[in-house]
Amino acid sequence: MIIDCHGHFTTAPKALGEWRERQIRAFGEGVRVRPDELEITDGEIREAVGDGQLRLQNERGTDLTVFSPGAGKMAHHHGDERTSLDWSRVANDLIGRVCGLFPDRFAGVCQLPQSPGGALETSIRNSVEELERCVEDLGFVGCLLNPDPSDGFYQAPPLTDKVYYPLYEKMVELDVPAMIHVAMSRNDALQGTCAHYLAGDTAAFMQLCTSNLFEDFPELRLVIPHGGGAVPYHWGRYRGFMQDKGLPPLEEAVLGNVFFDTCVYHRRGLELLLDVVPAENVLFASEMIGAVRGVDPETGRNFDDVKFLLDGIDMTDVDREAVYGGNAQRVFSRLKSRGVAK
Repeated sequence: MIIDCHGHFTTAPKALGEWRERQIRAFGEGVRVRPDELEITDGEIREAVGDGQLRLQNERGTDLTVFSPGAGKMAHHHGDERTSLDWSRVANDLIGRVCGLFPDRFAGVCQLPQSPGGALETSIRNSVEELERCVEDLGFVGCLLNPDPSDGFYQAPPLTDKVYYPLYEKMVELDVPAMIHVAMSRNDALQGTCAHYLAGDTAAFMQLCTSNLFEDFPELRLVIPHGGGAVPYHWGRYRGFMQDKGLPPLEEAVLGNVFFDTCVYHRRGLELLLDVVPAENVLFASEMIGAVRGVDPETGRNFDDVKFLLDGIDMTDVDREAVYGGNAQRVFSRLKSRGVAK
């Protein structure tokens, strides 16, 4: 079974974005927009998915997408904790409807209602409740965890800070992983998709390397997207740093808990990832209809047609089966309990 572990509902019906704009505007005016004011029909959802992600699944030969709200649209800096909670519930409920309409093709991953600054602690408590709701009531299999809810200014402690521990406790209890994924950048010095996203991946990895998080949570599972940002390219630097600081070897410190996806869009980059990181720590992903949507003139295929690139890379049959689906079933273990993975 070929499982794409990284998909976002970037083609959501226009009404979702209009509701969000009204919510942000209303907050500035001192009022709230109710979640039940959003109206989207099943027909609109079928059209949005059928002509987008579902069509590409069929064309590219993937079976299942682990599906979440649009990451850039999380925009956690807007409003207050209530704003973020209402927005997360609206976005997650829509993902739940997609998965309900296409249960064999999509499995849900939820957005968390995080907030920056002094609101972080309260928002993490809200995130625990929203994660539990999405997993137990909607059948979701994981969550997105934003390492920078200030959206480009890093006004939060590292992900290893104990403010996040209630969330990690709930993740372990529910047996679900988090994909570490920043949202938008409102910092003009950090372009979103090619600077903020990749810098966030790289920074989060270093936070994990220099902490005792996995001693406290040995069963915690985290996915770093976009091939790990700079991580595979600078693997030797990380190894040397850990050695210089008297820390455990890099592989021992993180590879029992940290996984990387294949949203790289470049064959040589994918070859490097698979050469540096053990195959059991790599999950197939494309983030299709996401950050990069055009056709690569070097291949004549879409940049985000990652399966086409991986199909051309030499791997053992065992490694290929693990990367294409076996690892995802292990990391997103609730896929099996939902019956969407065998």
